Amino acid sequence: MHSVVMTKGVPDFSEGEVSFDEEGHLERGKTPTVMNPNDAYAARAALMTKVRHGGRVSAMSMGPPGYKEILQEAMEIYADDLYLLSDREMAAADTWATAITVATGIEKVGAEVEPPDLVFAGFKTADGETGHTGPQTCWCLDWPMITHVIALDVDEAERTVRAKRLVEGDVEEIETVECDLPAFIVTDPEFEPTYRKASHRLTHKDLSAETKRRAEEYEEHLTVWDHADLNLDPDYIGLSGSPTIVESVDPIPKAPAEREATMVDARDPEGMAEVAEAMTAFAGGD
Repeated sequence: MHSVVMTKGVPDFSEGEVSFDEEGHLERGKTPTVMNPNDAYAARAALMTKVRHGGRVSAMSMGPPGYKEILQEAMEIYADDLYLLSDREMAAADTWATAITVATGIEKVGAEVEPPDLVFAGFKTADGETGHTGPQTCWCLDWPMITHVIALDVDEAERTVRAKRLVEGDVEEIETVECDLPAFIVTDPEFEPTYRKASHRLTHKDLSAETKRRAEEYEEHLTVWDHADLNLDPDYIGLSGSPTIVESVDPIPKAPAEREATMVDARDPEGMAEVAEAMTAFAGGD
């Protein structure tokens, strides 16, 4: 089994130092960036698939050179190899131009390494929150897609994947969907990997330790491709290929750097009693 995990860097909103240019485009090179939290579920789903079926997991991102560290974060969860799609022609892309670029990258990995059986993407990103890039990439690949996935199982012999997914707008209603491989999986934040067999739990432990060691030297496992490597026309990627127009951008306020706090020693019975009394009111809903 070969799985590809799509991941993206998003502004570290906790820092409050988000930079935009005069036209309202995010300056990613000047903004503290972290791995998109929802992509972690996609990475864990790919790891679960490898634990159960073996094979390879590749992580891919499109962005500036600093996204190498985003891919390192993905590798810390699990990845055998990393792919960064990066150059100036790809900059300021909207979801459609991004999807074209990433789909081309996935096809190149398939041609040069091994055709993917599954592509995993997170539900949505913490910056745009459109949830478009995964489905649009799938559209470019012309694969079947299952979204809001909370559990999945692959039948290698039948070349199918069966997934449980949340019904839109209802976290209580779950449906089971099956489709042929290759397939595109969009994981939901409710996704929970399961390792019922002792052998799977042992394999998970070994692979987790292995990938953390590999992540320390992640650049040895990193391939960087620009638009020429992907044979992409600059007119159809990046800002030139993006039909989305940014009307306005609201600044993100920085959280207060200093907050009032009372230090209490856990060994101080009177101090801890005051803390318990104060917290009891909130626990009761007051």
